[in-house]
Amino acid sequence: MGPPEKPTAAEKQIFSLGRVLQQLREENNLENLIEITLSYIKEHFAYEVVWIALYDRLNHRLFGKGGILPTRDGNFLYQKLALTPGDLLEQVVIEQRPLGIADLQGENRSETLQEIAKKFHIQGTVILPLRYRDHCMGVVLLGSKKWGYLLSGEAKARLLIVLAELGAVLYQYEMDLQQQQTKHAEKPLLQLLESLRLLGNLEQRLEAVVEATQEFVSPSRTSIYWFEREGRYFWCRMSNQVSPSSRNFSPQQPAVKIPIQDLSEFYYALSVNQIVWIGESRSSLNTHFTGKLLQRLRVRSLLAAPIICYKDLLGFLAVEGNQARIWTDADKNFVQGAAGLISLLAPTESMETTIKQIQEDAQLTSQIAQAIYSEHDLHETLRICAQRVLDRLATSRFLLLRYDPDQNHYQIVHQSQQQNRRPLKFTLQALKDLDRQLLQRATEAVEIENLDEDLRFFNWRPFLSENDIHSLLICNCAQGSSPTAIVVTAHESHRTWTTLEKQLLWSISQQIGVIIRQWQLQGNNEQQKTILQSFQQSLLILAQTQSQISEVEANNLERTALQHIASVLGCPLAIMLSWSAGKERVEIIPGVINEGFEIVVDAPVFLQSEAVIQWALAQAPHLSVTIDDLPAQTRRWLNGPDIGQILVMVLRTTDAYQPTSVVLLADHHERYWSQQSLSAAETLVDQLAWFHRQKRISQLLDSKNQDLNQLNWYKHSRLEEIQRAATLLSSQLHDLGIPAQEMTQIRSKPIFRQFEQTTASITELLKLEQWQLQIKWETMPIASLLKRAMERVDHLRQQHKLWIGVHGLGQSETNQDATKSTGDFNSTQNSVNLSTMAIAGDIVKIEMVLHELLVAACNRSASGGRIDIWCRRVDQRTLDISITDNGEIDAQLLAELNQDIPKDLLAISTLDRPPGLHLLICQNVMQQLQGELHIYQLPDHRVVSRLLLPLVVH
Repeated sequence: MGPPEKPTAAEKQIFSLGRVLQQLREENNLENLIEITLSYIKEHFAYEVVWIALYDRLNHRLFGKGGILPTRDGNFLYQKLALTPGDLLEQVVIEQRPLGIADLQGENRSETLQEIAKKFHIQGTVILPLRYRDHCMGVVLLGSKKWGYLLSGEAKARLLIVLAELGAVLYQYEMDLQQQQTKHAEKPLLQLLESLRLLGNLEQRLEAVVEATQEFVSPSRTSIYWFEREGRYFWCRMSNQVSPSSRNFSPQQPAVKIPIQDLSEFYYALSVNQIVWIGESRSSLNTHFTGKLLQRLRVRSLLAAPIICYKDLLGFLAVEGNQARIWTDADKNFVQGAAGLISLLAPTESMETTIKQIQEDAQLTSQIAQAIYSEHDLHETLRICAQRVLDRLATSRFLLLRYDPDQNHYQIVHQSQQQNRRPLKFTLQALKDLDRQLLQRATEAVEIENLDEDLRFFNWRPFLSENDIHSLLICNCAQGSSPTAIVVTAHESHRTWTTLEKQLLWSISQQIGVIIRQWQLQGNNEQQKTILQSFQQSLLILAQTQSQISEVEANNLERTALQHIASVLGCPLAIMLSWSAGKERVEIIPGVINEGFEIVVDAPVFLQSEAVIQWALAQAPHLSVTIDDLPAQTRRWLNGPDIGQILVMVLRTTDAYQPTSVVLLADHHERYWSQQSLSAAETLVDQLAWFHRQKRISQLLDSKNQDLNQLNWYKHSRLEEIQRAATLLSSQLHDLGIPAQEMTQIRSKPIFRQFEQTTASITELLKLEQWQLQIKWETMPIASLLKRAMERVDHLRQQHKLWIGVHGLGQSETNQDATKSTGDFNSTQNSVNLSTMAIAGDIVKIEMVLHELLVAACNRSASGGRIDIWCRRVDQRTLDISITDNGEIDAQLLAELNQDIPKDLLAISTLDRPPGLHLLICQNVMQQLQGELHIYQLPDHRVVSRLLLPLVVH
């Protein structure tokens, strides 16, 4: 094995780099770190000037830690340079990137470096940052007498590795130093705690805290500020003043007040146990509040830690500087710890008072609970409770609010106030959603220290501010539920309350919730009684309609029903808008019309153009709008000045029947229609709808019955006259003196026999069917029936040039069912001759029905059209006569003829006039004759009139 080879130049560079990195990692002394780095740079890089400076972030400056110069003048190496905007050194510190300058003597962006360059004849210069991650630890300046002298790639890489390792070591050194300083704060705090234990009263202890804080932090002044809840301001309870030569403690200085009205962010930060610090160009508050606070305290820097006891802010410990200063973590930790010691000491000053107050609060809540569950008057119980709360909390007003769902606002159901103050006489608007949710989720009293600045309960602010109320404590009387009952204590000035005071009011409010619950049950009971009474009265109205009443009495019953509906809802206006089918004009029926809710009863209102009616018909089951939503046309007759909310309910019995009326109710703008009242009103309106419909139907049927009686009397009288004239004509023939033989020949002629038969049938009709139909039982051959029917419509056939054919008289019954026999008329087979069979029943009426069907078919058929009469035997007892034509028929008429539900008597229908009326009568007659009549349309659009008649069974 041969001797080891000598290392190359590159290997020597690597060995040297590894050695210096190892030395930097193992060294703990700052001066040695700088020396190691300088030695490496001097050995491997040919620079005449080398300068290493560390960065002071607190003061934004560089302070030299050593270097290399051509001469022994080393003042520059250890001087402190303040960084200014635009400076070369600041550019490297801020951007943390190397900077190369070809000729430093000509660079005017740094006067100090330019002077050094001229003094030592430096031109080419490189400035490199000492950094660790995003922290700048310092800079390294390398200067050469050569112009533009820069580092080569390999040399630059080695230098940057060394400087990166130096930056990491410096960062760790700084962290260790800060940790040592933080640990140092523990010892003074322990010493302070020991000294506090030996002192007798709170003032001496506060003095000791101020001295210890002043000694550790060394500010211009250390003070303790106490919080006054009544006026919401801080006052200086303890302070000292430091001069350059001595420290004079002055606890008797005049108190300095700091109102929190303009420093709300500072106050709220302390309230949530946050330390507040304001230093050079930095602050935990926003710029607006920072300037105000410094101006109020006449300082340039501030460090304040809150003093909190039982969640209540007692004050704060403040260290104040007359010069801008950056507060270290050690300063913050010590001040925060000292303020925490004061928080532990403060309760001892008023411990006895606090215990006594807790006992009195417990006794107060116990007495209120006993009064609630006893038989005392609830209002008297509230009066006693309110007065004790006013005295205990030192407030000016106690209010109990209750939500009225019908009016959609909060009413003051009970209030107590200090002497010389008038009771409040207003109602409060319903809560906004955010405020309602706030109270529903709350588990303690909601505190409003300054109503003029707080955005919560914003819609209550105008009413409360007008009555000189500026701070509130608000409690929901039913935790977790929607705030239907609210307890409010109000004060005339801005103030805060302690946690014990808020807990006391919360406990009392939950007990008051029991009272409110009892009131609600009583109110619901009374409302149910009113509703029950209204139901009973409405049922009585319906019972009265079963008897015959006049039109005036019926209208009075409608007005009475409207009054009951208005009573249940508590509405000052209740009217009914009514119309008849086919009529455009709407009648206004007044029920309840109070002052301020006037309407124009005789105003012209039209069904199709009245918006409030059309909106109600389109929306079910009710319509709720405001007066502002209505068009000008409606407001011409609905124009009461106090009308705000409007409720419209349609009088609808079933979906199959069209409504002919609506009930309109109105109240003030603040009215809210609760679901309970709406349900009761809907039930009463339904009853009114049935009554109104029954009244209309009774009036319609009475009118039709009267008209039909008159028509029947008139036609019967005319038939009597015709029968009398025919009888007289027959007797006159005998009186002409015609011989008996000729008279016999005349009487034997068909025309004379037909005349005598007609006269006889009229006589029988007049005798048996004056006021009701009589069903007779006769028989007639099918062929004769169809022949006579054809003869009666022969004039229509000729007039319309129609082809009418009869099918099936010579064919057999089909094996198919009835539906197929009317759908396919050409699919039969011969077996039995129908022409020899007869039908049974009232032949005259059957002939009239068949004639009516043929007339209808002829009238709807086009000229030159075709009508087919199909005869089929359905079974042994039934004959099917189906008349088909290609005419057009009204689809609504077909639907109404075949509908299963009862006909709406009040609606306009195609069955009220011919031909629908005649077809409906034919259907009814066939039912009385034990037959059937069906009218429908086939898929090929042919109209079928299917008549089922009973056959004579042999």
